[in-house]
Amino acid sequence: MRELSLLLPGDPHTRTGGYRYDRRIAHGLGDLGWQVRVQRLHDAFPFPDHSALAHAQQVLAALPDGALAICDGLAFGAMPRQAQREAARLRLAAIVHHPLALESGLEPARAQALERSERRALAAARLVITTSTRTAQLLHTRYQVPAARITVVEPGTDPAPPARGGGAEVVLLCVGTVTPRKGHDLLVDALARLQHRHWRLICAGSLTRAPACAQALRARIVAAGLAQRVLLLGEVDAPTLARCYEQADAFVLPTRLEGYGMALAEAIARALPVVTTAGGAAADTVGDAAILVPAEDVMALAHALQRITTQPALRAALSAAARQRALALPTWDQAARRMDQALRVLAAA
Repeated sequence: MRELSLLLPGDPHTRTGGYRYDRRIAHGLGDLGWQVRVQRLHDAFPFPDHSALAHAQQVLAALPDGALAICDGLAFGAMPRQAQREAARLRLAAIVHHPLALESGLEPARAQALERSERRALAAARLVITTSTRTAQLLHTRYQVPAARITVVEPGTDPAPPARGGGAEVVLLCVGTVTPRKGHDLLVDALARLQHRHWRLICAGSLTRAPACAQALRARIVAAGLAQRVLLLGEVDAPTLARCYEQADAFVLPTRLEGYGMALAEAIARALPVVTTAGGAAADTVGDAAILVPAEDVMALAHALQRITTQPALRAALSAAARQRALALPTWDQAARRMDQALRVLAAA
């Protein structure tokens, strides 16, 4: 049986797209004959203290010579010294959902430090796995990772019944952890310009991973007079999230940057019309099933939301495009097989 260590920072059951990707890939590899051992790193990453780095070093040092280890990029990019120390002895791979330095809201000095750190760490990886071609191109051009060492393994998407929606008001759904990168602030500012329209917004996603951002969002909603029309559910379980998708009329994610956009793919799978930004790989994920607006452009976002909330024919056309786009989305079985092929090559090297 082929063996693999999967190093994840914090709780492996965290409900974010990145962690869910890691869990589903690990499960799929298990079905393909891999023995996947999940090892937990400190939850301080990507800003580890001395003890977090020391623990990461202990985890790597305990692996036998020649062991195959994949580390989630949330930790890997912040532990270059540890990765370099073990690079010759282990078969190290990294999963990069999106570069750490491009996370929104970072002070310039911290972003620069993260970019230097991630570049050094990635140089120690024998294989770098990304979730989109856009991210792969970015790592090659900006981080100088050789193209031959990068493999794209897009997330899978589960089949799902089409959303039903169709109530008296247009239900907009936004799924994503409340962090600066996801652009909830832009969404509230845009919707504040549409108070005369019949809509309500449901936001599903953790409110605790970036508490200051969540607190500012709540204040923004109140200041805009939208407290009765915007519902922040926080982190929800799978059945609740499925019900959110079912009752939605349209999906909106004004993200500043996406490494892929798993929530976007899930909306497409449910034949939901989408409004999102051309940030990172989002446009590639949704294809022609969405209205795309420039990232950070509140007026363009407001105009797109006005169209989606007032034009049933437009929603129907985008829904039909989503049904076709969903046919091209990879399944989780396909994603696992793609990862299996890349890891077999690495294991044989």
